[in-house]
Amino acid sequence: MKLSIRAKFTLGMVFLFVIISVLSIFSAFYMSRLSKKTSAILKENYLSVVYAREMSEGITNINQEITNCYLTNKNLDGLIIKKELSSVDKSLQLEKNNITEPGEDKLVSGIETGINEYRDSVVRYMKSPQPVVKVIDLQKKYEILFQQLILLSQINGKAIEVKTDDAKVSSKNASTQMTILGSLCFLIALSFTFSFATYFNGRFFQLYNGIKELNSSNYGQRLHFTGNDEFYEISLVFNEMAEKLSQSRQKMPLTQPLSVPANGHSFDDLIELKTILDRMKSIEEQAEELIERIEKKQ
Repeated sequence: MKLSIRAKFTLGMVFLFVIISVLSIFSAFYMSRLSKKTSAILKENYLSVVYAREMSEGITNINQEITNCYLTNKNLDGLIIKKELSSVDKSLQLEKNNITEPGEDKLVSGIETGINEYRDSVVRYMKSPQPVVKVIDLQKKYEILFQQLILLSQINGKAIEVKTDDAKVSSKNASTQMTILGSLCFLIALSFTFSFATYFNGRFFQLYNGIKELNSSNYGQRLHFTGNDEFYEISLVFNEMAEKLSQSRQKMPLTQPLSVPANGHSFDDLIELKTILDRMKSIEEQAEELIERIEKKQ
């Protein structure tokens, strides 16, 4: 299959682009997976801790209001009680939709039952305040419910620790894998760039030496390029022109200076050779410029 120099340059750039794309895709994959792990910690367990704290604060405020009013012989502030109960119910509903850990559903179900019983007891106490027996009963229900909420918070707090450790391990593994992949891609790209530069530099060096030899009237100089690209075609033309110059030199009279062509065809050949050499110089400059751009990207 014949590939032109331009096609080889294009394939080389596509190869480098593929390496960059592979690194980008794997980086995005590991970042997305790590983001999902940390997001789950925030969305699931941390919110459950927040809901447990809000319910604890709500029943604590209610218990303090009842205790203070009983000790000071004052009437309960119904607005405060109603507001705190509403806040507790809201947090409870949110927690029921955010159950993630084993056994958390049963615990939340028990908390819901305890909150309903505590609410009924508070409502009855507000309607007909009774002596210390009623207050003690409310205090016991509060303590049981408070301990359940602490347990809910502890379950999710422990889950946060476990998932955080797992996220750290995943982050470390991702970092190690990306380091290995990045190093491998770097070595591949470096090897490719070196081979690419060596291929063109070697051919340009031979062209340069060939031109110098012709310029020094060494018409026995020949180029030997393999392949099916423009370098091979240039070598054929170069060798053909060198052969013509060598034959023209042999036909020259001994008295005629070697720098003067023997006939009109030799001038045409020199002009054609000059055109070819100009083309080779232009190709050399373009190749060197592209090689410099590739090396700067590494």
